[in-house]
Amino acid sequence: MLDTLRRLVQEVNDARNLEQALSIIVSRIKSILQADVCSIYLYDPKEDDYVLRATNGLRDSVIGKVRLKSGQGLVGLVAKRAEPINLADASTHPHYRYFPESGEEAFHAFLGVPTIHRREVVGVLVVQSKHNKAYDENGETLLITIAAQLAGAIAHADASGELENIDTANRVDSKAFRGQPGAPGITMGHAVLMYPFADIHAIPDRKITNVTAEIIALNSAITQVKKDISSMKQSLSEKLSHEELSLFDVFNLMLDSESFTGIMRNRIEEGNWAPGALRETVIEHERIFSEMDDSYLRERIDDIRDLGHRLLKYLQQDEQIDRTYTKQTILVGEEITAGMLAEIPLEFLAGVISVRGSSTSHVAILARAMGIPTVMGTTDLPIGLIDGNQVIVDGYSGRVYVNPNTVIITEYQRLIDEEAELREELTGINEFPAETVDGTHIPLYVNTGLLADLSPTRGSGAEGIGLYRTEFPFMMRTRFPGEAEQSKIYRTVLEECTPFPVVLRTLDVGGDKALPYFPIEEDNPFLGWRGIRITLDHPEIFLVQIRAMMRASTGLDNLSILLPMISDVSELIDALALIHQAYAELLEEGLNVVMPKVGVMIEVPSAVYQAGSLARRVDFLSIGTNDLTQYLLAVDRNNPRVASLYDSLHPAVIRAMLQVVDSARVHGKPVSVCGEMAGDPAAVILLVGMGIHSLSMSVASLSRVKWVVRNITCEHAEEILSEVLTMDNVRQIRQFLNDKLEFAGMGGLIRAGK
Repeated sequence: MLDTLRRLVQEVNDARNLEQALSIIVSRIKSILQADVCSIYLYDPKEDDYVLRATNGLRDSVIGKVRLKSGQGLVGLVAKRAEPINLADASTHPHYRYFPESGEEAFHAFLGVPTIHRREVVGVLVVQSKHNKAYDENGETLLITIAAQLAGAIAHADASGELENIDTANRVDSKAFRGQPGAPGITMGHAVLMYPFADIHAIPDRKITNVTAEIIALNSAITQVKKDISSMKQSLSEKLSHEELSLFDVFNLMLDSESFTGIMRNRIEEGNWAPGALRETVIEHERIFSEMDDSYLRERIDDIRDLGHRLLKYLQQDEQIDRTYTKQTILVGEEITAGMLAEIPLEFLAGVISVRGSSTSHVAILARAMGIPTVMGTTDLPIGLIDGNQVIVDGYSGRVYVNPNTVIITEYQRLIDEEAELREELTGINEFPAETVDGTHIPLYVNTGLLADLSPTRGSGAEGIGLYRTEFPFMMRTRFPGEAEQSKIYRTVLEECTPFPVVLRTLDVGGDKALPYFPIEEDNPFLGWRGIRITLDHPEIFLVQIRAMMRASTGLDNLSILLPMISDVSELIDALALIHQAYAELLEEGLNVVMPKVGVMIEVPSAVYQAGSLARRVDFLSIGTNDLTQYLLAVDRNNPRVASLYDSLHPAVIRAMLQVVDSARVHGKPVSVCGEMAGDPAAVILLVGMGIHSLSMSVASLSRVKWVVRNITCEHAEEILSEVLTMDNVRQIRQFLNDKLEFAGMGGLIRAGK
């Protein structure tokens, strides 16, 4: 049964449109449960009712005509209650509603279960039978299981069908695909899909105008693969038997068969490009072979995949060479990486959409540093269909529009113009100090990790770099950078910012930040080997980096070192010992280095409770609100299913930060905030009220935050903080703070904090 369920979900995921997916569902479920009828009703938001979209057992003529409001009829009751209804004789139930044109009077037993996606009932799955007997517990739980598995697939198929049938010229509605805000801003452009080369399943559909050119490309790839197979057969002829060598003949037969390459040509003639036709054909064959009872034939799936990858290699050679970008490129992918961002010239990159990840994913943080509007976690967006289409990216609300209508375009153009006006208004604020109305100076620093960011940092009014992520140079290389190499990078950063301070964070990889040459495979990477844990286990890496930092600071003396992921005082003691060792070694070499200030990042709950002991041993504390929020709320910030639960304004996070500030105050040590919370205008009010000494954020957020700081008193911020501490709901807190911004005449900043 598990195999059957997996196959069903895979078939639905591979369906070309919603109608095909629904047809597969009702047919397979009817067979699995041995029912007389299987039907599926989907929610229609325009009419606010549930409409029969597919059936196997009722009359086809009623499809699209039977509609029920929530609570109306048995289907509406299932939707309203969001729970199953299992009846021996449906007609005796007071909510039963009879549709004579459907032919359902012959069926008595009724089992309906909701399909729920993102806490909303998106449909109702129904099976009916002629017998007067309720479905047994096994049947009910099986249908519940199927419905739960299919909810996301149905939503995806619905979105795919909607995009596939778009009439851009006459479109009257525009559906927003929901994700998570990644980097603030709004932009319009054309989607360019990025996907790993040689990954067949990631290939997008792409409409073509030159069918002949695509068929020529496919034929050329087939010819090249045949040559490769012949060469392999020849080289192995003396080592393998005649029977074993016959496998290569099977490959050649497949490459000549109408059922494989012939189907690809047909799909090209229907309008898909060669790689897309290859993907469709390979997936179709995988499904067919996986359902075969013969184990030998099932194992031929690997042969299909092997041929597919060989063909794809040749089809993609030209694409890898010829890939070009135009202005207003919206980068789209299953999982956008830092390397993908770096591949596109910044002057062409207008926005980013990533199916995976959330607002605090590494790539989202990088996008904020680059000032690129970004939406993360768009799990329902069928990205394979949007390549080349016009797209709107709303980095504030986390919404994406594909081929929007003129009304949507006009509204978003108005918002883009408002943004430009706000930026213009805030430009002059760069020259003024970040001081509250009552004269308290709160230095504003910049988070960065790219040398390209140094120029915009200088003109932003920032008073230094509060967090330089040193892992970026490590991630962009194919090996660990040496001491001289690192020192050159750090020297550039320190010189560009002198005399302002620069906080260099030691290597912080693991979790969602991987080094290609130092892979870490773990079941739970965010609770595993990351940050200081790696560098303490590899002191040779840590010492080289610390020496490079100190060497780079010679004669400048504006360096501070920040230690990430400290969860225990013993880790700090060990790290400080290595720092002093590196310092002593450089002195022995005759370098006139100065011992830099050392700080600890407060990112895990244990560090919150040990903040006093940590503060006593270092020069400053820096609260990393991204990870601290993740660990306090037990929310994987890269998981779009729970990303909506992630909010640094949660009462628990606010109270934890207060405890850190109070603990550090006892030892006279300053506390900064370098997480994304520091760039949230609403949150800044609370941070000022807490007595946070400095804030570090992306360049794009700095002017907005300075506006808040310069328009509030510490006393008023403390009063607002006191009111917030009486609240126990994060939505209430955010709305309360947004109201305060609105009342203070800073309503234009609210979108930046969403």
